[in-house]
Amino acid sequence: MGNKALRFGRVAGMVLALAAAGAATGQQAGPATVNDQSLPDNTGLNIPQNLEIFGSVDPNVRKATAIVNDNVLTRTDVDQRVALILAANNVQLKPEEIDRLRLQVLRQLIDEVLQIQQAKTAEITITDDELNQSFNRIATNFNRTPEQFRVFLREQGSSERSIKRQIEGELAWQRYLRRRVEPFVNVGEEEVKAILDRLEAAKGTDEFHLNEIYLSATPDRTEQVYAAARQLIGEIQKGQAPFGYFARNYSEASTRGVNGDLGWVRGAQLPAELAEAAAQMQVGQVVGPIPVPGGFSILHLVDKRQVLTANPRDARLSLKQMTIKFPRGTTQAQASQRTASFASTLTKLQGCGSVEKVAATINAEVVQNDAIRIRDLPAPLQEIMLNLQVGQATPPFGNPEEGVRTLVLCGRDDTASAQLPGTEQIQNQLEQQRVNLRAQQALRDLRRDAIVEYR
Repeated sequence: MGNKALRFGRVAGMVLALAAAGAATGQQAGPATVNDQSLPDNTGLNIPQNLEIFGSVDPNVRKATAIVNDNVLTRTDVDQRVALILAANNVQLKPEEIDRLRLQVLRQLIDEVLQIQQAKTAEITITDDELNQSFNRIATNFNRTPEQFRVFLREQGSSERSIKRQIEGELAWQRYLRRRVEPFVNVGEEEVKAILDRLEAAKGTDEFHLNEIYLSATPDRTEQVYAAARQLIGEIQKGQAPFGYFARNYSEASTRGVNGDLGWVRGAQLPAELAEAAAQMQVGQVVGPIPVPGGFSILHLVDKRQVLTANPRDARLSLKQMTIKFPRGTTQAQASQRTASFASTLTKLQGCGSVEKVAATINAEVVQNDAIRIRDLPAPLQEIMLNLQVGQATPPFGNPEEGVRTLVLCGRDDTASAQLPGTEQIQNQLEQQRVNLRAQQALRDLRRDAIVEYR
């Protein structure tokens, strides 16, 4: 539910205890000496290598209220947004994890206030009608009427006001960027031509759509960070939240702001360790921890293809799905026996034309779809479908609670060979990248110049 119209994932995610794996393990009441690690000073701040920290250091101090350029954010604002995130992502967190989420939410609310304030300097305001329309669309995405959605939000400890504030922040900032940033972003013809030339030269080479989590590790913390990475992989594999949520909360790479998305990359563009791992991965797989200079990486392969070559996963399939259901109270042994019988029945299929007849003999349901792309199926089924011939069926899959089913391939429309993207498409992509970079810089400037008082 995390993609329901608003990007709740910006601050959402499973906030696990391992986030503190790289932090200090104790608090000190007196001055503490930091060991001289002989690191080069590349900060420009002239920070001494041997220094003392005076006073009590508690990174866990949490303030309930913040005043951002005279705009007050209350504890209620924070709690309602936290409740909204938990409801949208359907997760349960421990008290200490919720405390860390509150800190993230407070930072996000401060950013929203700054964005709304900056938009108003450009005479940009979001009307009540626009807020209501967006709110109603989100309610529809949650399969509720606006009034039902208001009740749902109150039951979850959130409010209509909280979600509308997020809507206002996003719309205001988008319009500010369109008015004050996008008109001043230019991409030259030579830049576009250079990209097209590189694409042409790379035609046929493997390309991977990867998400990454990077965790830094100094030599004295290698084992600790490795163990934390293993724990994180275990949480990811539980499937309670998408990979991007974990990347946003734990990755130390610059891509954490886009949920760890590296986009489409070729092996030659990756460090050797990551390129080797990507070449051996299956779509949907998560691997790691992979030792890389300075730490460890966790990779998730979203998709793979060959540059400017037709992708077989874009083929559109005509399918018939046959499903058998299990009565309430069916034991595991009974379910296994009936599934085995179901698998045996599938061997009697004689193409798609016989599906309904066979289904009738075993009281199975049949559903047909003529426009499913291979890439829209779960990763394990994608691999099966790539090698399936017309008229053949997949092995049974599913579970006793939701039913066991098979997919019968009735037809396949393969895609044509891929073409070079157009000049305008490349130009638009470059312009959007530069707008995003300038937006990040603008927000950093707003944070730097803001007067924020915590109470």
